[in-house]
Amino acid sequence: MYEQVSHSLLNEILDHLKPEIKRRDLRYFYIRLGANFYAIHSLYHRLYGDRADFETQMVRLVETLARNYIARDTIYKLSDREREKNHNWFLSQNWVGMALYTNGFADNLKDLKDKAAYFQELGVNLVHIMPVLQCPVGSSDGGYAVSNYRQIDDRIGNLNDLKEVANEFKKRDILLVMDVVVNHTSVEHEWAQKARQGDEKYQNYYHTFDTREVPDMFEHSMPEVFPETDPGNFTWDTEMQKWVMTVFHHYQWDLNYRNPSVFIEMLDIILFWANQGVDIVRLDAVAFLWKKMGTSCQNEREAHLILQLMKDCCQVTAPGLLFIAEAIVAPSEVIKYFGEDAIVAKECEIAYNATFMALLWDAVATKNSKLLRRGLRSLPDKLERATWLNYVRSHDDIGFGFDDQDIKSVDYDPSNHRRFLIDYFTGNFEDSAAKGLPFAYNKKTGDARICGSLASLIGLESAMERSDENQTILAIRHILLLHSLILSFGGIPLLYYGDEIGVINDRSYSEDQAKIHDNRWLHRPKINWDKAEHRHQHGTVEHTIFSELAKMIAVRKETAAFADFNNRELLDLDNEHLFAFIRFNHEYASDRIIVVANLDGKPHKFDLDNLFKRGFCAHGSLIDIVTGRSPTRYQDELILQPFQFYWLAER
Repeated sequence: MYEQVSHSLLNEILDHLKPEIKRRDLRYFYIRLGANFYAIHSLYHRLYGDRADFETQMVRLVETLARNYIARDTIYKLSDREREKNHNWFLSQNWVGMALYTNGFADNLKDLKDKAAYFQELGVNLVHIMPVLQCPVGSSDGGYAVSNYRQIDDRIGNLNDLKEVANEFKKRDILLVMDVVVNHTSVEHEWAQKARQGDEKYQNYYHTFDTREVPDMFEHSMPEVFPETDPGNFTWDTEMQKWVMTVFHHYQWDLNYRNPSVFIEMLDIILFWANQGVDIVRLDAVAFLWKKMGTSCQNEREAHLILQLMKDCCQVTAPGLLFIAEAIVAPSEVIKYFGEDAIVAKECEIAYNATFMALLWDAVATKNSKLLRRGLRSLPDKLERATWLNYVRSHDDIGFGFDDQDIKSVDYDPSNHRRFLIDYFTGNFEDSAAKGLPFAYNKKTGDARICGSLASLIGLESAMERSDENQTILAIRHILLLHSLILSFGGIPLLYYGDEIGVINDRSYSEDQAKIHDNRWLHRPKINWDKAEHRHQHGTVEHTIFSELAKMIAVRKETAAFADFNNRELLDLDNEHLFAFIRFNHEYASDRIIVVANLDGKPHKFDLDNLFKRGFCAHGSLIDIVTGRSPTRYQDELILQPFQFYWLAER
């Protein structure tokens, strides 16, 4: 869009660029800059237009974009142009992800590169390597307390090792996903250290206060993220002799995005990693980016403006780069992190579907789909050119932040139901074989979240301890059922490392002083590769789960109806133990898949009238595309065994 004021400023900025930038061939850069500059200028002016140094900061911003474009390798520039041509590329059913810790899945980055064939064996082609940047020993929050944004933690390798992983992934058509923690730094970061030494420039990179008066005013409306281990949102720093905002942990200082220098620094960091071969950047803790007194300091309008500005800037320099919004907030809020355009994602192309994840765990405990169906109907539709990450579990805890009205609508009491879920997954319920631990217990509310591996929460660990073959089979079916839903629901399915071979709780964290106070390490395992080799041995737990998952993934990739174009219809069923939905090929509506899942440990019947009235089976029969066989049927009903699922197509 052409607009005189912004483009007049752009002309002045281009006149003042450094000679080493002017001498370069920047044709594509200038085309994209011209196309995006009105939006960039408008957003930047809205955030920082009242500052006397506004135009100086705008020059810095454009120079940052140009400098990173010049540094961008030709192979990545060509990839950018290909992705611009096929702008819906990430909505394809072809993508299947896995999240992992480098030194949990492998020994280090070099070892990760050597294990790249494992991903292809399973069918995974998008790999999120969780925090790999330099962080302190001990107070690191699992790597999310970054002390250097441009260096790899030397415990797992170096920058060259990361580039080698990126190159190996490129050869195998695997997308590389990496975290950039945008909300806070470690207290050991250079910026924080300079702030401690009295440098006002860097004190303004954070929220610092001489007295407790202003922090106390903030505290009136700010919730506590970790009330048990890090109560409150401010920490007194004796060296700096100031209070500093520390929303997550006392050793993580929140960045001050009211300062445009912070925005430019973080943009420069994001583009730096794009230039190292990262395809997708996961932006950590985006809901907290803007702090405003009298609010919860979450989901503020300015946080969205910052993300929109980041996206517009990256579209100039590295338009093939995608953003993941790590915003674990209410459905009505998380949907906003795609942006507000009717079609195109103007903030982040991808967001975590934490609602679906939490609802799946509710279905595990209740063995019914009541809250699952109700909660999903409350989830707003995503934008057309955006997608969800659907996952069974992640490196983090499992919370039960369902909407209270949804809980009440299915005749549960919100407090009692959450207490039941906590009891169920910690094994304190009569009918539960789960072996989870409570996390972040809040004495004021009685609320808690849950830790534990998928296999241990689902009952596989208990079944194997008892050598109970029948319960082992049921637990494996349950694991496969949950994965069948994230693979078929719509979006990018994201597996969590170890789940594909049934890894149980890793209690060794209790022997590590750096981890003992954070029981989320219970489900952040070190993979035993001798046991992982059992995936090739028929009859083992590892083989059964791995081979069935690989089959499902292969079928998903061949099924166009599983691409993500808001092409899903939930089915209302009389049987609350069943969950079903229809997926449509967005180009050929007659190409349909019916997904039916039995959430219970007992057999159930699915009435085919649910399909007949939608025109299914009028001229043929149904086939399960995973097994290649017709489903078990009695007259006009399908029979589903405990924890069985079907992906049904018309034949």
